[in-house]
Amino acid sequence: MAGIDRRNALKLLGGLGAAGFASACGAVGGAEPQQQIHETHVRIGLLVPGTGGYKPLGDDMLNGFNRYLRVAGNRLGGHPVVVEQRDEGDSPDSAMSALEDLLSADVSAVVGVASSAAMLDVSRRIEEVHIPLLGANASPFELQGTPHVWRTSFVNDEPGRVLGTYLAGMVQGTVASVAQDDPMGVDAVQGMREQFTEARASSDLLAETIWTPMVTQPARDHFTIPLEQLRQLDAEAVFCCYAGNAAVEFIRQYVAAGLDPTRLVAPAYLTEGAALTSAGTDALGIRTSANYAPELRTSVNRAFASDYRREFGDAPTIYAVAAYDAAAALDKAIALSDGDLDPREINLNLSRVGLIDSPRGRWQFNQGRTPTQKWYLREVASDGPVLSNLVIRELGTLG
Repeated sequence: MAGIDRRNALKLLGGLGAAGFASACGAVGGAEPQQQIHETHVRIGLLVPGTGGYKPLGDDMLNGFNRYLRVAGNRLGGHPVVVEQRDEGDSPDSAMSALEDLLSADVSAVVGVASSAAMLDVSRRIEEVHIPLLGANASPFELQGTPHVWRTSFVNDEPGRVLGTYLAGMVQGTVASVAQDDPMGVDAVQGMREQFTEARASSDLLAETIWTPMVTQPARDHFTIPLEQLRQLDAEAVFCCYAGNAAVEFIRQYVAAGLDPTRLVAPAYLTEGAALTSAGTDALGIRTSANYAPELRTSVNRAFASDYRREFGDAPTIYAVAAYDAAAALDKAIALSDGDLDPREINLNLSRVGLIDSPRGRWQFNQGRTPTQKWYLREVASDGPVLSNLVIRELGTLG
């Protein structure tokens, strides 16, 4: 998609905003629906990776979703919940096979999907069967406004957009970018480049993007050639986009090549959760953009983060919060359906759920069916005996 088309689309989305969408859809403005207790079970499908390079993301999504269910007494909208879980796996083909299994199980909604490449195929099938899908990670730009796809994470280009503005005000030298050639990487890089160019009224400092093949479990020499290209550029800042096992391997090979990790800026995936634990001190100084951090000082997050650590032994991640919020949105939508568990009724009522009181802060779906939310700049640093993504500053609100 041409840059000008994307910019015009983004301006339109921003102009309408959450309030315009909420008004058009009859949002309830955040008021909690009065929930009745029902005996009929609601069947929810979880489509998350249980194997492959994105398994750590899937584990966190499961934790977040299940955490909400425990708080809600294993009910959504007053109905007892039956969870049907399937393994998204490591490819679009495995995700599609798992989705068909969920559809055969007669689920009323689907939550999950880690891979943006898989999401494109999954969304097409979702639209055929008219079942709501709440994406808890994968968020290709082109899916905004798709009738049955709701994202509780963010649009793929948004982490790059906020970092593009940040970099434009920070650097005086070359900005390099390296990313995997899939919808997640392409959207993130495009967002960064567009916002950087708009903020500086020039793209002169942007080097040509270095693309790497989409591999969720890269070999030890996977990044050898791209890293040599980065060395030759000697850029002041390096924007990159990798997740899961690929993020860990990129950081390891980057540092082993003698390159400076404090020059790296990236979407949160690079140092999130298990990726940070595995990368260890190699990740010190890396800066990321995120819509959540465990240290956010709200009453909702303090309780959530404390309970999450107690239950799972680790800090909550963006993946866990997105899945937790997917359950919260379904809770409201199913309550508004007043006992009608038809997927079309639930999908309609997702447009009416209003404000979600989330650990990340209060948000609601915009007209593109993604959250309007704050963004933060984080830096990997020592937080007592552990490494954490510590918030440095706010980067603004998108959506």
